[in-house]
Amino acid sequence: MRWKGREQSDNIEDRRGMAPAGKVIGGGGLFTLVIALVVMFLGGDPAQVVSQLPQPGQATNLDQSKLDPEAKEFVSVVLKDTEDVWTKLFAEKGLQYQKPKLVLFSGQVESACGFASSAVGPFYCPGDNQVYLDTAFYDDLANRFGAPGEFAKAYVIAHEVGHHVQNLLGTSDQVDALRKRLSQSDFNKVSVRMELQADFFAGVWAHHTQKVKNVLNEQDIRDGLRAAERIGDDNLQMQAQGHVVPESFTHGSGEQRMRWFMRGFRTGDMTQGDTFNATEL
Repeated sequence: MRWKGREQSDNIEDRRGMAPAGKVIGGGGLFTLVIALVVMFLGGDPAQVVSQLPQPGQATNLDQSKLDPEAKEFVSVVLKDTEDVWTKLFAEKGLQYQKPKLVLFSGQVESACGFASSAVGPFYCPGDNQVYLDTAFYDDLANRFGAPGEFAKAYVIAHEVGHHVQNLLGTSDQVDALRKRLSQSDFNKVSVRMELQADFFAGVWAHHTQKVKNVLNEQDIRDGLRAAERIGDDNLQMQAQGHVVPESFTHGSGEQRMRWFMRGFRTGDMTQGDTFNATEL
């Protein structure tokens, strides 16, 4: 992926090395570990996850000089690409795209959705319209889940920005309204459709970024597909507990995630991503 030296977004807030203040919700044990693994990657809702955070006063600030400045540059370039694509696509529909802020953090962070640790992975908080990312996640993506590559990292950001698009379009509110009306298993099915649409939007972003800026190659797309596959619920559950429970899926299988990303990438058409009414996922 060609990204060095390209235009960067100004909507980055770097909180790496900063310890959040306030009350920390404790948690632990096998239950927390399993839940964290299932939701830790791409789109986990921190308000629904039991955090594993240090008690107040235990966190210490990191030496800012040891933080990787290149990671911030990469994230800033990718975020700028998403801003360019979605500003254009929204304008074509007579809408105004509101750019989200992306917060970089290390270890733990406070958002409008509550406190979260790195265990929840990258997430989008609709309460403050911000994407949160601990770039240490990329090490897990490459080393633990076997999904290296710069475009794999970019896909992660594009997926979370996809949730921001859903929030602006009112989809997030509609889904949240179902939470209290449905059983957990039925709501899980809705959550899967929500997440697969975010994957589709990530593909739409990649389509238009490549069309306008020509920064991707075939290996980049393979890297993105590998990431989508490796962080499917089936693979995460198999690694965490040794077996798969489809009714507990919240993000979709690896195959589903790849398929919807590719649908977005091939078409570049927002109207082709209605996962909520799709007869087959």
